[in-house]
Amino acid sequence: MNINKIQINGYGKLKDTKIELEKGINIIYGENEVGKSTLLNYITSSFYGISKNKKGKEVSDFEKYTPWNLEEFSGKLEYELDNNEKYEIFRDFKKKNPKIFNENKEDISKNFNIDKTKGNEFFYEQTKVDEDLFKATFLMNQQETKLNNSDQHMLIQKISNLVGAGEDNVSYKIAMDRLNRKQLEEVGTQRSREKPINVITREINELEKEKEELKKYENLKYEIEDSKNRIIEEIQELENKNNIIKEIKKINNKKIFENEKIKIQEKIEKENNEKINNLNNEKIEIEKKEKNIIEKNNKIRNQIKMQNMKFLICFVVLIVLNVIQFIFIKNRVINYLFILTVPLFLSIYALFIKRTKNKRKNDVFDEIKHQKSNIESQIKVINENNQKIKNEINKLKEKINLENNLEKEKITKKYKKIKINNLNKEKNIDNEIEKIQSLINKNKLKIHTLDLDKENIEPKLDNLSKLEEDLEKDKQLYFNIKQKEKSIELAKEVLTCAYQKMKDEVTPKFTKQLSENIGNITKGRYSKALYNESEGLVVELNNGDYVNANKLSLGTIDQLYLSLRLSMIDDLSKEKLPIIMDESFAFYDNKRLKNILIYFSEKLKNRQIIIFTCTNREKEILEKNNIKFNYIELN
Repeated sequence: MNINKIQINGYGKLKDTKIELEKGINIIYGENEVGKSTLLNYITSSFYGISKNKKGKEVSDFEKYTPWNLEEFSGKLEYELDNNEKYEIFRDFKKKNPKIFNENKEDISKNFNIDKTKGNEFFYEQTKVDEDLFKATFLMNQQETKLNNSDQHMLIQKISNLVGAGEDNVSYKIAMDRLNRKQLEEVGTQRSREKPINVITREINELEKEKEELKKYENLKYEIEDSKNRIIEEIQELENKNNIIKEIKKINNKKIFENEKIKIQEKIEKENNEKINNLNNEKIEIEKKEKNIIEKNNKIRNQIKMQNMKFLICFVVLIVLNVIQFIFIKNRVINYLFILTVPLFLSIYALFIKRTKNKRKNDVFDEIKHQKSNIESQIKVINENNQKIKNEINKLKEKINLENNLEKEKITKKYKKIKINNLNKEKNIDNEIEKIQSLINKNKLKIHTLDLDKENIEPKLDNLSKLEEDLEKDKQLYFNIKQKEKSIELAKEVLTCAYQKMKDEVTPKFTKQLSENIGNITKGRYSKALYNESEGLVVELNNGDYVNANKLSLGTIDQLYLSLRLSMIDDLSKEKLPIIMDESFAFYDNKRLKNILIYFSEKLKNRQIIIFTCTNREKEILEKNNIKFNYIELN
């Protein structure tokens, strides 16, 4: 892969800057503070984006490189992959994602994965190199080589780590020691006493014992609640029973009230019957009187009949005598006097008849008849009233029976499960109500007692609740500690396996490449470098002796470190990424610098090399040795 063109509209102190790079070696020259480091950071930010996170620095890269007096904070970078595909990246650094264009200037940004945190991951998908790996391997800045003599040991340690563990900031022994120390401090062992795992285990055991002691109160609470619930159910059942009895009593009272109405009607009927009996007795008496009067009248009538016969006979005799005297006596006076006997007789007869009639006429008889008629009328009216009363009584009885049956049916449906027996009498009902109410009161007293018992154990149960929370927290803490222990054990296992694999597979390859590179760079002065656990990194001298890398000069250590990083780059990506070096040869003398530049031109001629420098040494050496390079000067 090669970077072809760089266009900076505004980035840090750089603005309206255009740079064209070539394959092979590129020298970017500039005095200090002209923007070399800014340009280098721009290249990285073009590929991976600019971070707004300070990452332990005073200011973030975004804050550091945002132009003060320009609206433009953008630029474009053109590059070409090993398969000859060309791409352009345009970034407005105020926005998270760039625009990616292909050779035909088509926007293909959406063809790549866009991470919520990192943004568009086009460069990682193309090279399989993330930002950290790019900076750690392909980008070599001045902070990594500008070390004073006191930091020499640290650089050697980084080289040893890189050979032994594959990372320059990872030491297997230190990492394992730290893991063991971390495990001891943050977890503990069976023999330790005051370490987290032992402390939390003791706390859990103590809390478990307290919990067992308090659990009996919880069981007692459940027993109290069960008893209370049973009593409440019993009270409810008793109250329902009481209610049904009261309703039955209400029905019975209503029935009694209705029966009282019937009794009143029956009493009236009875009284009417008594009146009828009395009236019948009066009627009998009157009928007796009437009979006596009739008999007496019949007797008088017979007497009158006999008298009438006698008068008739006498009248006939008188008439005969008058006829005789008129015939035989010729005395007119006597005739007339005799004739006067007839009217006199008739007058006497008339007077007799009148007296007889007067004797037969009797007001008592009429009164008796009137009384009899009144009595019969009264009897008739009373009988009619009695009939009405009977009808009313029958209606009331039917109504009472119907309503009674309906009410009882309603109660039966309402209280299906409750059976009430022997409650026909008022006394039984009152006794049952009193009995049930007594049971209800006793049960309520039991509930009150249970509530008091529950109140007494509530503080203990509160302690149990808090204890269980503490126990749960401790168990979670114990679990976390065990998980941490598992994680540490797993890390140790993985680290050991990785270290063993590194020793068996990777380290030999690295040391071989390292030996070849250091031999080429130093022109055979050092032909072999290797790593062992006891000595660390050692280098073989021409005479066959081995010396610890710590005893080498700082310039040689720099060469060693650069050699090791160069030995790794072919295995890190399918693309031959550019090697970018920022003031990386500060401790190289001219001989070493010549060797490394010749090495670049011969061994890395298929890679783009970009060297940032503030001196002309690189340019002069390249020109003197007729090595082709591209020279760019920043002003």
